[in-house]
Amino acid sequence: MAVEAWYMDSSEEGQRKPHRRNPNEPVSLDKLKRLGVFYWKLNADIYETDPELERIRKEQGYSYMDIISIHKDTLPNYEEKLKMFFEEHLHLDDEIRYILDGQAYFDVRCEEERWIRIAMKKGDMITLPAGIYHRFTMDETNYTKAMRLFVGEPVWKAYNRPADDFDARQKYLASLQEPGEKAV
Repeated sequence: MAVEAWYMDSSEEGQRKPHRRNPNEPVSLDKLKRLGVFYWKLNADIYETDPELERIRKEQGYSYMDIISIHKDTLPNYEEKLKMFFEEHLHLDDEIRYILDGQAYFDVRCEEERWIRIAMKKGDMITLPAGIYHRFTMDETNYTKAMRLFVGEPVWKAYNRPADDFDARQKYLASLQEPGEKAV
């Protein structure tokens, strides 16, 4: 089964809740792709020897990899880090995450400035393009183990919104335009 995504409601109630609109407004993989968000479903039970993961890493140039376990018992300053991860931000490089266990949410801004929540579960891998505004949070299970992948050396710098002057943001906005349209 593919990843599940939906437009979020405007409730300020706990960030770890699903925040589905009523009625639910699902978001398709095609819509995510148009936003530059790419998705793979892999077998996380064999991530250490998975030929499909190896193929993707080779094709995409993901040369660096590490694993992070996000849980109050394994991540120092857990609540502070979650607050930081949930600040709306962008990166100058793509963000690649592969969920090896547990679950979590990535929220991305669409071209209409609405939040789309992506529910990530074991075996889900996504790429968020450089320049897209996004944020991360746990769901109510409060546990995930994720592989972080990078092209070259890892860059951990996040730029909180507003960060519209960066080339990565301008290139991202231009990528959303239909040919012949002007970027706003």
